[in-house]
Amino acid sequence: MASFKYQARTKEGQRAEGTLEAADRGAALAALSRMGYVPISVGQAESTARKSQPSKEKFKLTMHKGPYMSAKEVSLFTGELADLLDAGMTLGNALNCLVGRSADTGRGQVLSSLRDAIVGGATFSGALAQHPKLFSGIFVNMVRAGEASGNIPDVLKRLIMHFERIQKLKQRMISAMVYPAIVMVMGVVVTILAVTVILPKFQKIFDQMGSKGLPTMTRILLSITDWMTAYGPFVTVAMVIGGIALHRYVKTPKGRRWWDRLKLKTPLIRGIIASSTYANFAYTLQSLLANGVPVLQALRITSQTVGNAVISDELDKARERVTDGTTISGPLATGGVFPPMLIDLLAIGEQTGDMPAALGHVGKRYESELDHNVTVFTTALEPLLIVVVAAIIAFVAVAIMMAVLNLTTGLNT
Repeated sequence: MASFKYQARTKEGQRAEGTLEAADRGAALAALSRMGYVPISVGQAESTARKSQPSKEKFKLTMHKGPYMSAKEVSLFTGELADLLDAGMTLGNALNCLVGRSADTGRGQVLSSLRDAIVGGATFSGALAQHPKLFSGIFVNMVRAGEASGNIPDVLKRLIMHFERIQKLKQRMISAMVYPAIVMVMGVVVTILAVTVILPKFQKIFDQMGSKGLPTMTRILLSITDWMTAYGPFVTVAMVIGGIALHRYVKTPKGRRWWDRLKLKTPLIRGIIASSTYANFAYTLQSLLANGVPVLQALRITSQTVGNAVISDELDKARERVTDGTTISGPLATGGVFPPMLIDLLAIGEQTGDMPAALGHVGKRYESELDHNVTVFTTALEPLLIVVVAAIIAFVAVAIMMAVLNLTTGLNT
């Protein structure tokens, strides 16, 4: 048996605390339930905790300061909470159960805050809204809709499906950039090694031959090397400063719009960006409308989570043009940003009265188009990068070999 210190509330809402003996924490929670208490926190008494506290927990305390949950932890929490509620557990007890699994971590602090807010009489959506950095607007509003319909477990399961779809879209975009990035990095590394390691070994020989005795390609290569040696550090510093300045500019509203507009116009990647954004828009709006969120509110939330400032601005304008609160295809078509196929599918959904189903078709269509655009991008870019990198390396190799051959020919004659 172990001693457990608890804090709880009575059925009348009064606070109670004390200690009790139980075999484990689950038994302690069961004992409090039999006593008619709603647990707020239950933990081992200090004397017991000191004996059983593993050293790795102390290390964890230094990793995250304050309430914190990663995106993976939020997804895991959502699934666990849905399972507990499906099993018939009340929301307060389910949160308390989850707190017990990670009481001394940032995740445990967040869940403790949610549990205390619920015990204090707040709604679940209201408790979630107190952590806007952890739980997005779509999360809070879908839970609010679930509270209105009395079906929170199903809403939580739909949230998991929604975030999994969005994560898959992000992974596809990242995978499209991985191979080209590797090829470019390897090309730059090989070129730098050739210029800084291989070329200097021939430098003394080239100096003895004089500039007139060197082939044109070798003279060009040496000029580039001398320029990089003289001005390379300054160029590097300028590029770093320019990169930092560009990054800060993109963080501003004006810079974000410029950057997102540029991505929608850049060849090869514009198809990937557009199809990913439209699929994200469709799936997000579908999830909100399917759970009873009003159209105007759903458009506002979608505009905040769509991931592209140009599309977001157009959604805000469309929301202002929506007059009856139900028809959105017309206002979206007015801006000329969304493609006609997307507008037509939305119009069909409005005619049939099943907008979530129509948005599901839109999401699948542009998700399929995203796969096609990724394939086109990688198919076109891979050989292009290989040719460019090979040309640079070949230029360096040929320039050195021509000089060596000239030197050998001169010695033979």
